Amino acid sequence: MQEMTKGANVALSSLSEDTDSVVVSLGWCSTSGDGDADVSVLLLDENGKVGGDQDFFFYNHLAAPDGSVQLLGKTPAGDGSEDRISLDLTAVPERVERVVIAASRYEGALFGDLDDLRLTITDRAGEPLLGFSIPDASVESAFLFGELYRRAGEWKFRAIGQGYETGLGGLATDFGIDIDDSPEDHPEEPEQPSDASVDVAAAQTATTATPEADATPLPAPRTEEQASPASVPATTQAAPTAPVTPAAKPAVTRRPRTAKRKVTIPETMRKSLAENENWQQSRLFPASSVKSDREREMRATSVLLSVMAQVPEFGRRLTAAFGAPAGRMETFTEVTLPHGETPKRPDGVIRVERAGRIWTALVETKTNGNPLRPEQVQAYADIAARRGYEAVITLSNDVALDGRPVVEVKIDRRRKNKVALWHLSWTEVAHQAQMLIRHEGVVNAAHAWLLQELLHYLRHENSGCHGFQNMGPAWVPVRKGIDDETLVTGDSRAVAVVESWERLIRQICLRLGGELGQKVLPVQRAKRGVDPDGRRAALADDLCAQGRLHAELRIDGTPGVLTVTADLRTAKLRTSMDLPADDQGYPLARAKRLVKQLAEAPADLHIETLLDGDGPGPRSTLERLRPEPGDLLPGNGARITGFRLSLLKSMGSGRGSAESGFIRSVDEAVDRFHQHVVTHLDARPAARRRRTPEGADA
Repeated sequence: MQEMTKGANVALSSLSEDTDSVVVSLGWCSTSGDGDADVSVLLLDENGKVGGDQDFFFYNHLAAPDGSVQLLGKTPAGDGSEDRISLDLTAVPERVERVVIAASRYEGALFGDLDDLRLTITDRAGEPLLGFSIPDASVESAFLFGELYRRAGEWKFRAIGQGYETGLGGLATDFGIDIDDSPEDHPEEPEQPSDASVDVAAAQTATTATPEADATPLPAPRTEEQASPASVPATTQAAPTAPVTPAAKPAVTRRPRTAKRKVTIPETMRKSLAENENWQQSRLFPASSVKSDREREMRATSVLLSVMAQVPEFGRRLTAAFGAPAGRMETFTEVTLPHGETPKRPDGVIRVERAGRIWTALVETKTNGNPLRPEQVQAYADIAARRGYEAVITLSNDVALDGRPVVEVKIDRRRKNKVALWHLSWTEVAHQAQMLIRHEGVVNAAHAWLLQELLHYLRHENSGCHGFQNMGPAWVPVRKGIDDETLVTGDSRAVAVVESWERLIRQICLRLGGELGQKVLPVQRAKRGVDPDGRRAALADDLCAQGRLHAELRIDGTPGVLTVTADLRTAKLRTSMDLPADDQGYPLARAKRLVKQLAEAPADLHIETLLDGDGPGPRSTLERLRPEPGDLLPGNGARITGFRLSLLKSMGSGRGSAESGFIRSVDEAVDRFHQHVVTHLDARPAARRRRTPEGADA
């Protein structure tokens, strides 16, 4: 992988033979655990301006109809999170000269608060091509990471690393965009997604192309003093929707939102016409008669692949990250392929055709707790290499970890045709289906219905597609070793339990994110470059010494990080969240405001006051604090820095997901805390709360 420096450029063709489709990843991490940013992509013409609404991609406009750009969303990485963008360079319109990759922060957050800002680009086979690290971010709230641009008939990349103190508004205006989203339109609905619309304006600042230069110069970043007199107010969303109103420009008439209206299935279904509850609704994919593992695998594969081919948004969502182009997709099952004396039959084949070129992936599927067999996947990788196929996709209930492949396969790098090995969990498939039909929408009602039927099938108890559901054989001996204090550091079984715990947390993030329609990611506080295996070994040593498993989840739109701690010594699960104390009002008023917000929370909720300095603060249950919120105030007058909210629950002992299993108990603990505590908390910053009208809840 080639490391880039600021201002450097390189031709993609010099790095790989297969760069028709690439995946751009923007990564960062935060020691506080709550740092995040949103990516955006701008398609610019020869004048350095967007050609219309369709050329600006952000949280509310995720994909181009031609498949040239697709925002794939965030994924956890070993050192934080990565936001991925799929670019099919063969589909980029000819009028587009540059593809700019940017990111922005919100609510006054700055890029200098994030660590390890980095851009990476991988080719169609998943091979890293280049990396660009940005070490000098400081007061910027929007950043241009880099751009892909055409030069002499080929695509090149230039590392930019240029920031804006004026946020997304300043960045967008320089490229001919107005973001018309005045907060006065909805001051009382900060929790709802902004109804943003992107209006293409006349060029406000000229961006001159220099014929002799290898890349078109970018407009200079504007500081606060240089910005338009109109302010750019922050929102409470994890999405960049800051309004920009140039001083000399008249008010813009409000237009429909950028993203076209799509079909989603309502949460509350219409009342059934059945005479009684014994009548079962007919299903497109019945699962009640599925019994054997072989039948489960065959049916699950066929159901999934058929929906992928019929619902373009869904098929593209699952394959874009694997380097597949945007095009006509066909899927097949039980295909026989020659392999020595014994032909092989992969569970499925995916083929995508674009401009006469065909991309092919073999699919190997497992359901229930059945593991992938290395020799079987190896045979498919060899077949794919010989036949010029691009990928082998494995699909099972297992969850992939950073630096740890689900199945070990040897790829011959000497072959001209490189085969990429990718893995999908059934939980991720269900997550993507739910995001589309519940939150983002699809183009028509038939597609939404197909996805709903797929989701119903995956959730059926007979489908075998229930996700990670077993902590592994090391769970019981590790739990007993902690209980009788015989487990010592360095025990490989503790590492296995830590890996299973990480898989469980990632699955919870996918499930919760699909239900909420929000980004939910595990927090990784390790610095970039830390070996994943070394990090897990250190966590395993902590497990041996303290007997606890610990994880943190960042849920978009919440005021803090949700912490989950499993204490194997006491068999207790603790879910908690630290809330920073604002500086508005007297301490007693703050305590009363918190207790008022938690009026519907469980009575056994523990609240602890966090103080500036050493020593614990007052703590009590919500039941006792409701009549006396002042009990949260320290007697010595110490400064209050925040409050810690916690719920305790008994921990399941079994290694599986049965009623008494550990996995079920963790799921229930997270769901209870989020539903009964987090949803009642006000995620708005103090500045927004001050604008709440008199008489409204603060």
